[in-house]
Amino acid sequence: MQRWRGLEAVPTGWGRSVVTVGVFDGVHRGHQQLIGRAVERGRARGLPTVLVTFDPHPAEVVRPGSHPARLTTLPRRADLVAGFGVDAFLVLPFTLELARTAPPEFAHEVLVERLHAADVVVGRNFTFGHKAAGDVALLTELGQRFGFGVEGLELITDDGITFSSTYIRACIDAGDMAAAAAALGRPHRVEGVVVHGDRRGRDLGFPTANLATVSYSALPADGVYAGRFVIGERSLPAAISVGTNPTFSGKERTVEAYVLDVDEDFYGFEVALDIEHRLRGQERFADVDALVAQMHRDVARTRELLAP
Repeated sequence: MQRWRGLEAVPTGWGRSVVTVGVFDGVHRGHQQLIGRAVERGRARGLPTVLVTFDPHPAEVVRPGSHPARLTTLPRRADLVAGFGVDAFLVLPFTLELARTAPPEFAHEVLVERLHAADVVVGRNFTFGHKAAGDVALLTELGQRFGFGVEGLELITDDGITFSSTYIRACIDAGDMAAAAAALGRPHRVEGVVVHGDRRGRDLGFPTANLATVSYSALPADGVYAGRFVIGERSLPAAISVGTNPTFSGKERTVEAYVLDVDEDFYGFEVALDIEHRLRGQERFADVDALVAQMHRDVARTRELLAP
């Protein structure tokens, strides 16, 4: 899959293509439906499929100080969509200038002049252009004017719940990792770099990898979770703690992972946590012995949940 940042990165002489446009944060099951349909139409026409996304999140530019919790990093987003058969991944830097672009200008400059769209596949709730004035109806009119087809798909629902990034963020914020995974089609992943902590875990017999997470990452509610510690090609079972360590009167919120049956130095490595099951909420224990006893129970439960 080709990866481009900015319209100027689109190769000169790029031919016709099928395009899907959106933020695609999470690449959840609703997004996967759009991507799959775009790839299907591209293959039927013998054309490559281009996915257009934005960085930073448009809300951060339109409403300064607003930082929607990130469900995926940009490289992770690209890796995921590549797995669904997309041929090119175009990141448009979202600026005030782009935010002020009128819908017809956006369609002409991006979809027609640069990507030579034959078809455009979007969700029914898709909006674009200055003040989100463009919608699927307007895009369809512009397609008739500029010579591309438009398909607006209804969002996927399950038991009356519409899968959206907003819904998934709410699930994660509540610590409902099962619901988040059902909507994502995979466990929620948190990425970061392993940094030095206070080494208290090692003193307690549970050495942990402390993550400095990517800015604005969607972190689950404070508590203890079972999941996978991903480093390179390895995916290792881990008990994961999110919170402030109230037993030790902690104030800073941290993310730590105790990797089962592995004693290695992970400092400085970029890693990921696939968070699968919530074990319990954050608790303040009367003493260290009570905490250690509970940690043993957490590890046993993690081992049970993640058993092959």
